[in-house]
Amino acid sequence: MTTSAQMNLFSDWDEVPEAANDNHSWKQRFETFHAKNPHIYELFKRFTFEAIMAGRERYSVISIFERIRWYTDVETKGDPFKINQNFASYYGRQFMKDFPVYDGFFRTRKLRGTYHA
Repeated sequence: MTTSAQMNLFSDWDEVPEAANDNHSWKQRFETFHAKNPHIYELFKRFTFEAIMAGRERYSVISIFERIRWYTDVETKGDPFKINQNFASYYGRQFMKDFPVYDGFFRTRKLRGTYHA
């Protein structure tokens, strides 16, 4: 009996080879997506800084993702936008790495794989 991987609605499967669902492969998927979509990180930073300027000391990375989805789905015109929810923790870690003064703004859990941005 063979099993096939179920595609996630927000996956960018055409960009990476099929791999086991481990953190190392998610790291590769994130890096591929991030390299091809730098505008997403720009939106991520923009909306995170809006939360910071609103006085938030901590915030949900998922809320930032949903804000990006709202912006790209409702406030802008063009092709439908897809982003994998599993990338959220990588974007949060990247933000805190790039802006260490905000380290801890997003709560993170230890990744099981080898990637720690």
